[in-house]
Parts: sequence; structure tokens; C-alpha cells
Amino acid sequence: MAKKRVLVVGGDGYCGWATALHLSTLGYDVAILDNLIRRHWDATHGIDTLTPIVPIERRIAAWQRKSGRTIELFIADVADYGALARAIEAYAPDTIVHFGEQRSAPFSMIDREHAVMTQTVNVTGTLNILFAMRDLAPEAHLVKLGTMGEYGTPNIDIEEGYIEIQHNGRRDVLPYPKQPGSFYHLSKVHDSDNISFACRIWGLRATDLNQGVVYGNSDETAGDPELLNRFDYDGLFGTVLNRFCVEAVVGYPLTVHGAGGQTRSFIDLRDTVACVELSIANPPDPGRLQVFNQFTEQFSVLELAERVHRVATRRGLTPTIEHRENPRVEREAHYYNAKNTSLLALGLQPHLLEDATIDAMLDLAERYRDRVDLAQIASHVQWAPGARARGASNLHAPAPIVPPDSTNLTPLRR
Repeated sequence: MAKKRVLVVGGDGYCGWATALHLSTLGYDVAILDNLIRRHWDATHGIDTLTPIVPIERRIAAWQRKSGRTIELFIADVADYGALARAIEAYAPDTIVHFGEQRSAPFSMIDREHAVMTQTVNVTGTLNILFAMRDLAPEAHLVKLGTMGEYGTPNIDIEEGYIEIQHNGRRDVLPYPKQPGSFYHLSKVHDSDNISFACRIWGLRATDLNQGVVYGNSDETAGDPELLNRFDYDGLFGTVLNRFCVEAVVGYPLTVHGAGGQTRSFIDLRDTVACVELSIANPPDPGRLQVFNQFTEQFSVLELAERVHRVATRRGLTPTIEHRENPRVEREAHYYNAKNTSLLALGLQPHLLEDATIDAMLDLAERYRDRVDLAQIASHVQWAPGARARGASNLHAPAPIVPPDSTNLTPLRR
């Protein structure tokens, strides 16, 4: 590796922490920049990860004891351009891996304040990174975590970032049309446009990783309790597979929103960190934004519920599957076929969702069962209160509905 210094922005988060450790294992010099606001949001919204997470300083110290490698830490907010610029100037990274955003669709849909916060944090932070690169690290490569949610659910195949079109006898390759499903996903679309513009006018180089829903653990974060990663199952930040595994363990119904036909892309966390490393090792030319669709499989929500149900039943658990009213405004029956050939061509060897993976997630849920808060499981955020009365129900396929059971961070400076 000719270029080895990597700054992982948002390195205290689920994907960022796993990526920082994986790159450190591979011999990269790694620094983390984070303002720790994700922990603050847990506290202010009354939620918590299933797994107990130690402070970031203890995490890094534990990694140094285990691996013999040091990870540098910058406590800073990407919204604070001065602090961000000082960190980039001091560390002089060859690559900036950017995970430092508010990443929850439900969080962005709570109310006006959360929508504005999400777009302000995400769009402003990315713009600050782009300006800092232009002025302080113009040769660096930006690897930015996007989302497959930018595309929505179009009735045509989803290409990787760009699409060739013919119109009135002329052809061109243009950015793929986006149909995001939340204010969070909209912020990612704005990021993609801003990054593309900065590459085009300033000659920067960037890779946009449109990631599917991520699950599981990485090799580096498994085992040591001080290196544990997050396992979010709550209605704000939790992911569907995590929720199903927790529900199965505690005897709560596997809650499928609506018909369950919503189909999305998924990826194992071990493949996420591998994709980031492949992107770092294969930067685009200056002035270009390359886009990779970062996922390995596609599942509907109901398919996932049925798989968890099968594995849990084999373990002696007795989960049921129940359909609940869908709080989102989304199509529950739709065409979905996304391309993901680029990272495979670069050498990605996928870890597919096997029963053993679900078993491992159920093991983790059982180990920390006493930390489960049933009140956190349900999603209370409505995309459009009263929308069904205004005709939005046309977006939804018929589904049996069963009622639920009764049962200001101040940035620190380094």
C-alpha cells in the first residue's frame, strides 16, 4: 500500500468502529474523528444499544493492548469547520472515510426539528469536509458512505450511480434518478450531488458507497467486551434484522410492518469493511466521483421474518409473526433489482446471510437479554400522520393488521 494514512470520520459508530479496526489490522495508520453525538442521542431519546459500549478512549486502549497498534483520536464535530480543518491538517490523511452523519430515517421524520437537524448535520458536515480537502488535502481520496435508499424503488433496474439514456435521438450517461424515502435519505442525495460537483470543479477524487442495510459483527469487534459494537434494535435507530432477533429471544412477536413486501438490499458488516478497503485501494482519477452499490443480497421484510422464525424455532424458541400498521409511506409491493457488480469485480468475497449468521445474532441477543427494553421495540414515528385519510393508502398493498400487544452535546476539543 503506497498510501496508508486514513481518517475515519464517525469512527465511534457501528460501521465506523468496525472499519477503523479492520483497516488497522491491515496495516493502515488510522485516526478517528467523532463528536460522540450518537451516544448523546441515545440518552436524550431514552434508548440504548443491546450491547454495552465502553467509552471511546477505553475502546481504543483495548485495541492497542490487543493488536499493538495505535489509533489516534480527534474529538471534533464536522459541523465545526475550524476543528475539522485542524484535525485534517494535523493528521494529513491520504484517505478520508466519512461515516459521520445522522443515519436514521425514522429519526429524521420525528418532526421539523429532527428533519432540519438531520439535513443540517449531514449536508453541512460533508460540505465542510469537501472544503477542507480542497484547501488542505487536495490529493486525498474521500470514501463516503451513501445509501441504497437514495434510489427508492423504481420500476426499472437500479444501476450503480449512473444510467445511460437516449432522449430525442441523443445519448448521455447521467446520474441515476433518485427517489429517496425520508428526509435522511434526501440528505444523502444532497451529499452525492455536492460531492460530484466538488470533484468536477476542484479536481477532487471520491467514492460514494451506496450501502444496503448492514447487519452482524466484524472479526475485530467480536469477543472482547471492550471492543463490542453496537446492536441497535429500537424503533429509531434499530434495523429490521436486529429487531426480529431481539423479538424472537424475548418472546415478542416478529413485527412486520404492513404486508412485508418491502424489498431492500442487505450486507454483512464483514463485507462493509472489506468494501471500504477495496475502495481505498482503488481510487478514481482526480475530478471523478465513482459510485459503488455496496450490498450482497436482496430480501423482503417478510422473507427476513420467516428466516428468523425458522432459525429461532429450531433453537426451541416459539416466535410468532404479526403484521402491524406500517408507520412509513412506502410501496409494500414493488419491483426491485439493483446492480452490485463493481465491488465483486474488485475482489469482494461476500458473506451471505446464512442460518449460522442469524444464530450468532440470536446468541448475542440471548447473552444481553436482560438489557432489552420492550418499550423501545415499537416504532412510534409516523411518516405522515393522517396520510391514509388523504389517499396515501394507495401506496400500500393489502395487509392483515394486528394491534400491538399491551404487554445539546457541546463538542469537545482535543
